[in-house]
Amino acid sequence: MNRTIELVKTIYEIKQLEDFSEAQIALAGRSNVGKSSLVNRLAGQKKLAKISSKPGKTRSLNYYKVNPDGYFLVDLPGYGYAKCSKTERAKWAKLIEAYMRDNPQLKAVAVLLDSRLSPQKLDLELTSYLRSLGIPVIPVLTKADKPKQRELAKLQSQWQEILQQDRAPVLFSSKTGKGEEKLWNLLCEFAQL
Repeated sequence: MNRTIELVKTIYEIKQLEDFSEAQIALAGRSNVGKSSLVNRLAGQKKLAKISSKPGKTRSLNYYKVNPDGYFLVDLPGYGYAKCSKTERAKWAKLIEAYMRDNPQLKAVAVLLDSRLSPQKLDLELTSYLRSLGIPVIPVLTKADKPKQRELAKLQSQWQEILQQDRAPVLFSSKTGKGEEKLWNLLCEFAQL
């Protein structure tokens, strides 16, 4: 299928949040886990989502419309590393919470996890929080072209156990395209729930 992704809306404050009738899949993860690279890979463009050598560049909720499927990918600010004030971080947290709390269109959150790292405290907290809200988690191990296959399999198994899921996390590489089709299929499947 020939899909396109376009940036439709950027939201910086809670008062800008609006109700969309279309299904939404949020993209969440640590700063520098590769969310922008993933969006660009899926879009088949290099500059749709801004990539920076400084982690924490995304400071807003970015709504990307997926056509012809008709749902949104919503890129959330990264967590854990961004060099900004505590006030700004608290503002992002409130914005993200307001977005997630009463949003019937939010069908799942694709949680991006760095395949070079063992499960990190902040990732565990996020996945636990999402599960407490009853929001399905789609685990995606990014940068999957870097580690050895054995290490990837071990990490997949760890996350599968932590999340108590039937499926192993998707192995994804923005660089090589590994896992791209599998991820598209999962995103579409959840968007139709």
